[in-house]
Amino acid sequence: MFRIMLALGAAPLALLPVLANAAEADEAPANTILVVGQRDRDISLDARGLSVSLGDEQFAGVNARNVEDLMKYAPDFFVRTRYAGDSNGVPGFRGTHSTQSARTLVMVDGFTVSNFLGNSFAYAPKWGVVGPGEVEQFDVVYGPYSARYAGNSMGGVVNITTRSPERTEAFATVQGMAQPYDQYGTHDTYRGYSAEAGFGFRQKDGPWSLRVSGRHFRNTGHPQMFQGLTRSASTAAAVPVTVIDPQQAITGAPGTAASPIFAAQSPARITQDQAKLRLGYDGASGVTGEFLLAYWHNLDSQTAPDCYLRGAGGNTVCDGLVSIGGQKYTASGANWSRTVRDELLAGLKVSAPLSDDVAVQANVSTYQILRSDGFTSKGYDAGAANGAGTLARQGPTYWYTGELGLTAQLGGIELAGGASANLYRTDLTNYALTDWRSDSGKAFSTRTFGKTRTLAGWAELRVPFDPVTLTLGARYEDWRAFDGGLARLGTTGSAVTNSYASRHAGGFQPKASLDWAIDADTRVQLSLAQATRFPTVGELFQGSLNGDGSFNRDSFDPALKPERSTDANLLLAHDFGPVKLTASAFWQRVKNTIFSFTGFNQNGVTTSSYKNIDRTRQYGLELIAEARDVAIPGLDVDANLAWIDSVTLRNDAAPAAEGVQFPRIPRWRINGNMRYRVADPVLVSIGVRYASRPNTDLFGLQRGDTYGYTSELFALDARISWDVTPALRVSAGVDNITNDRAWVYHPYPQRSFLLEAGWKL
Repeated sequence: MFRIMLALGAAPLALLPVLANAAEADEAPANTILVVGQRDRDISLDARGLSVSLGDEQFAGVNARNVEDLMKYAPDFFVRTRYAGDSNGVPGFRGTHSTQSARTLVMVDGFTVSNFLGNSFAYAPKWGVVGPGEVEQFDVVYGPYSARYAGNSMGGVVNITTRSPERTEAFATVQGMAQPYDQYGTHDTYRGYSAEAGFGFRQKDGPWSLRVSGRHFRNTGHPQMFQGLTRSASTAAAVPVTVIDPQQAITGAPGTAASPIFAAQSPARITQDQAKLRLGYDGASGVTGEFLLAYWHNLDSQTAPDCYLRGAGGNTVCDGLVSIGGQKYTASGANWSRTVRDELLAGLKVSAPLSDDVAVQANVSTYQILRSDGFTSKGYDAGAANGAGTLARQGPTYWYTGELGLTAQLGGIELAGGASANLYRTDLTNYALTDWRSDSGKAFSTRTFGKTRTLAGWAELRVPFDPVTLTLGARYEDWRAFDGGLARLGTTGSAVTNSYASRHAGGFQPKASLDWAIDADTRVQLSLAQATRFPTVGELFQGSLNGDGSFNRDSFDPALKPERSTDANLLLAHDFGPVKLTASAFWQRVKNTIFSFTGFNQNGVTTSSYKNIDRTRQYGLELIAEARDVAIPGLDVDANLAWIDSVTLRNDAAPAAEGVQFPRIPRWRINGNMRYRVADPVLVSIGVRYASRPNTDLFGLQRGDTYGYTSELFALDARISWDVTPALRVSAGVDNITNDRAWVYHPYPQRSFLLEAGWKL
């Protein structure tokens, strides 16, 4: 409760000063839609329910090392970013947690970058194709209330709009970052930097525009995995060892006495390169078009495990049978690894008027994983000596999406409809290596593969009955999973392939929304919807491995049923001029929730198991305040508070989970950002992020504040920015000022520093 009160004070949700200033404000025009955030720019999404649009005004108060950081203070929202450069940053809405990645539809300029090849932390959206310096606005819609979006919008929709050149222009940004880190026996400072630049051109008397940009990013993230010793009854000779920092390393974290921590998995040395081309057309006839090509390279090198055991000569010991104080243990799992990925996004969209009242839009895109190779050693000693290991090679892996829509204005009535399709394919082969750093002489081990495709049609009718607007919509999706299977080595040494029968299902998804403009400043909106989220390739076909290299057959399920939700959202918003208050109440019930439980198997290897849960339910309340010139000119506040109750209603396979708060969903969440222009060129901001401690498991038995658990999160952030000239800006910031240690199974960043300089022409 103390943390909640402190977060409320830091946000700050100072409603009394807000209301006092509201009485002095000039009357502001009513918004045409319910949007929290920017007021001078249209949202790029079809907004139903709670909607957020963030732009330069909000971005100015954020320490953004990566593009997803720009959303960190959005209402009842978070992105699971474990370190700068983390490619597993899954967004979470309300009661959608950080391993339910397939419940969020993420787009860049309208092109899909959601990775619906799976549903977990490993299938985060492809944030890396966008740099923070090229973002014009972030738009977020909570829930599946629009018929225009797939059932994967069950959690919500995010669209990133990049800047379109208005003239000949250029920009460049450089960053330096550092994080002192202290956990168990690891004490170090991890550093990084980035450089981003681009230029744009627009024809003075013509329809064409061009933007080219690129970014180089380099950072070392803190360790994410910690290895525990396993007690051994072996009679073999053990290596006597001592332990550096024994109070932390051997005693370990609370609840881990049976598995003392002996090593931190290597810090992740991340190198990312991004290049992007955007070509635009804006014709006098009303025809518009855009072509986007983005390339992203990612290298994740983890070749320095931090082992806390020392032999008699002071040498590092990180593998094998060891003895401490007469007790024998087995040390294993501190592997070396290197993952290389090359990915490409290409998209084309066109919009054209067919008449004064009818317009057509088309959008096609593909995301290609050109290369994804994960090299891993079989233990610490093998890693150091270029010994045996494994290779996980992805490919061919990709997705294609296409949409066609028609919008017609019939008097005051708007009629819209369209069709869409997508195809997702994955193919992952595992090999055994004699030298873990090289694929030379690789030997086949296992393979998983499969495809899904979805065809959809939708229609929407919007009718104004002043002062009420009624929107009715419906979407139907036809889903098929096919060409799925796995292969492994048989007893004769040759590959044995098992194929799964194709699957087919459909989902009708009705939508309705009633928007009532009570007066020029007050609006009420009630939105209702049903949504269907079909299983992904990974959930159906792509198995994980046991510690001995065999398939964990419980990790995937070809018979999974689709998730089907029923949703409701009630909004009340009042605009006082410089102050806008929004209250939101939401409810969602999901049938056949697909849940992945993550834990350790008997070999200390992390495994996941996908199963259907019969019924889950969530409801909650949100209060959002955005205020400009609060108490004194130049002081702006965006703050929000959310309370969520998310439980398992029915689980016939595990009745003990019924009535328990669903994993990783905090009861309370507070986000806020306060910005004050001290003088015309200097802006100071303070941010707060808070989430109460949720359950870690389905039964509510695992609640902790250490490695392997999901803990309470409390972070205070600060930033100061100075516009040295109209073209040059410098800034400095610190996140997690209080150095709060929080966990989302893995550790979140500790206190982190950022220096930045930006130039624009």
